[in-house]
Amino acid sequence: MKRTKINILTRLETTPGQVLVKGWVRTKRDSKEFSFMEVNDGSCLNNIQVLANKDLENYSQIQTITTGTSLVVVGDLVASPGKGQKWEIQASNVEILSLAPESYPLQKKRHSDEFLRTIAHLRPRTNKFGAIFRIRSEMAFAIHKFYRDRGFKYLTAPLITGSDCEGAGEMFRVTSLTPTEVQKQGKMDFTRDFFGQEANLTVSGQLSAEMFALSLGDVYTFGPTFRAENSNTSRHVAEFWMLEPEMAFCDLNGNMDHGEELVKYLVNHAMEFCEEDLSLFFQFVDKSLPGLMDTLVNQEFGRLSYTDAIAVLKKSKKAFEFPVEYGIDLQSEHERYLAEDYFKKPVFLTDYPKDIKPFYMRMNADEKTVAAVDLLVPRIGELIGGSQREERLDHLEKRMEEMNLPKEPYWWYLDSRRYGSVPHAGFGLGFERFLMMLTGITNIRDVVPFPRTPGSIDF
Repeated sequence: MKRTKINILTRLETTPGQVLVKGWVRTKRDSKEFSFMEVNDGSCLNNIQVLANKDLENYSQIQTITTGTSLVVVGDLVASPGKGQKWEIQASNVEILSLAPESYPLQKKRHSDEFLRTIAHLRPRTNKFGAIFRIRSEMAFAIHKFYRDRGFKYLTAPLITGSDCEGAGEMFRVTSLTPTEVQKQGKMDFTRDFFGQEANLTVSGQLSAEMFALSLGDVYTFGPTFRAENSNTSRHVAEFWMLEPEMAFCDLNGNMDHGEELVKYLVNHAMEFCEEDLSLFFQFVDKSLPGLMDTLVNQEFGRLSYTDAIAVLKKSKKAFEFPVEYGIDLQSEHERYLAEDYFKKPVFLTDYPKDIKPFYMRMNADEKTVAAVDLLVPRIGELIGGSQREERLDHLEKRMEEMNLPKEPYWWYLDSRRYGSVPHAGFGLGFERFLMMLTGITNIRDVVPFPRTPGSIDF
C-alpha cells in the first residue's frame, strides 16, 4: 500500500491505486447510500474527497463523524467525476481516531481574524492560517539555503545578554531573584542574581554576529528577539524573529547589494515553492500582490540619501500626520509614501543623522551623518535596517562617550576593534514583516504562530 499524502494527491501526477490518508474532516454530508467527507492532513491547501458507502462495516459510526474529527482512511484513489477535483478516495476502511464534539469552534463559515486569535491553538486548521504557516516554514528554509549556498556560517546568538544593542532600554529583564528576596533587599541587587549582573532578553544578535564576522568572515543569525515595548499596534509584538547577516570586508554599498539580492531570492523562492498557498492571498486578501511580487523581483531597487528624502517629502505637499523636518526619525507614513507613491518600488535610504541612530554605525566624513541604511518597500515601510559598522576604535569610543554609554559592559566589543579590525556591515530583516509583505496580511499577530503582546501570553 502506498502511504500517499494529500499534497501528492492534489499537486502531483498520481496514478490510481490504494492509498492511506490521515487527517481531519473539514466538511461532511450524508445520503442514504454514501457519506462524502472533505479531509485535509495539513500538508497543503486543498482537501481530498473521501467517499464512504453504506456497505462499510462501521457505516453507522461513520455517519456520526463531525467537522474536526480525526481519522485514518484506506481506499482506492480514483478519478473523480465531480467538478473542482481530479481525484477522490473510495474508502475501504475508515477508522475514527477522535470524534470532535458539536462545540468544535471551526465550523464551515468565515471566521474573523480577531476571533481566530483567541483560539490560536486551532487556527492553523483554517485555510488562511494553514497557508501562512506553511509559507513561514518554507521561507525559513529558504533563508538557510540562501546563506549556505553563499558560504555564510550560521551563528546561534545568545538570547540572554548583558548588552543593549539598540540603546533604547526597552528590554525584558531576566532574573532568578524572587519578589520576596527583592523586597527584603529593598532593591535589585544584581550581584546576588544568577549571572552576578543585570541580564536581559536580547533585542538583536548583531553584536555577537560582528564578533564572528571578524573571525569567520560572512555569518548570519536567525532567531527570536524581544522588545518590551508597550504597544498594541498591528505592527508590534513582544517576541519576533530577525534575520541578521554580518559581512566582513563589506561597505555600505555591498550591504545594499546583498539586501537586494536576498529579497529577490526569497520572493522568487516563495513564488516557486509556495504557489498554491500564495494563490489564496492573491485571490482573497490582496489582489495587488502579484504586481508587487513582479516589482520586487524584476525592478532594480532605488537608492536615496536621508537628506534628499526629507526634501522629497517636503515637496510632496502631502498632509502627513507627523510633520517632516530634518533630524526626525521617519514614520511609517513617510516611508510608505517614498516607496509607494514616489519611487513605486523598494528604495534604500542611506546616511541618516547620527543623533537618531545607535552608537555602532560608522561615522561619515561630514561628522553629522552615519553610514546607515533602511530598505523601504510598498505596503510595509521599513523591511531592512542596517549599516556599515564603525570599525575604528577611536571613533567608536568617541561615539559612546557622546551617547553616555559606559564602556565597561562593552569591553569585549571594543576588543574587536583593538585587535585586527576590518570594515564590515550588516542589517536586520524582520521575518514577520517579510511574511506580511508576501501575503498582504496587515496585522503582525497573524503571521506569528503564538503572538506575544502586552497583557497576553496565552497558548
